[in-house]
Amino acid sequence: MWSYIIRRILMMIPSIVLVSILVFFTIRLIPGSIVDLMVSQNESMSETSMTRAEIEQRMGLDVPIYVQYGRWLGDIFVEGDFGHSLWKNYPILPELLHRFPVTLELVLIAVVIAMIIAFPIGIYSAIRQDTIGDYLGRSFAILAIAVPGFWIGTMVIVFPSIWWGWAPPVMFVHLTQDPIANLKIMIIPAVIMGMSMSGITMRMTRTMMLEVLRQDYIRTAWSKGINEKTVILRHAMKNAFIPVISIIGLQIPQFIGNSLVLEQLFGLPGIGRLTIEVLITRDYPVLSGINILMVLVVLFTNLIVDMTYGLMDPRIRFA
Repeated sequence: MWSYIIRRILMMIPSIVLVSILVFFTIRLIPGSIVDLMVSQNESMSETSMTRAEIEQRMGLDVPIYVQYGRWLGDIFVEGDFGHSLWKNYPILPELLHRFPVTLELVLIAVVIAMIIAFPIGIYSAIRQDTIGDYLGRSFAILAIAVPGFWIGTMVIVFPSIWWGWAPPVMFVHLTQDPIANLKIMIIPAVIMGMSMSGITMRMTRTMMLEVLRQDYIRTAWSKGINEKTVILRHAMKNAFIPVISIIGLQIPQFIGNSLVLEQLFGLPGIGRLTIEVLITRDYPVLSGINILMVLVVLFTNLIVDMTYGLMDPRIRFA
């Protein structure tokens, strides 16, 4: 197993380099560069104005883009330095490590909520196929897929404030400071995100349970007089959940993407909110650092998902 894990980690390096190239070059294709923004800002100032050439030289943008990329990548792999923000000059890596736990907490709570919603409904819909409960469960899954999370989040903020004068808390409290207050802040966006993402998991759970329940060994278990609870929990669920775990792993990037809007709506100081801020200011090094961090999260999530296959099915071996 350890040799498999080491090989997978080594295989991540080309993926990270390829993504870094795509990100580094494509973000500079966004209309309106950071130099243009700084030139316009300096023109509004009388005595401290700088020329475009001076700004480019100060930020290291006066050399070809491939040279900029080589310097940036070299600093990461050699010194572990993601550079500094071009606007505020703060070190990027400490800022990312400070904000990442907020996004991670939001995503983990949302994943747990999505599974709590999806698994019981999906399993019930499968074992009670074509009943009223099955139709209601499938309708809820379609509704969860169709309704965007940012719209629900906006409605949760707007209508309760109009009808009852209530609004979600806006002052963020870190988990280490006050867990209860932190949970009160995180639970609403996490529920919204979890509900939005539960529809796909719900439908996959139902589909795989139906397929497994039609297998010969399940029919044999029924014929032996084993009760329904034992058949479902001990025989059907383990085999049915392997593809479901894969779907949950594939949804992690979507959870992270949804966090951009929900963090902005609910004032959470996470990676998603930072991404919107640096997109507006065209802060290239921070954007590149965020994308590298997200690539690492996705790659390690896929590795963890693959490792869970062996726990779900002992027949699976890692060569």
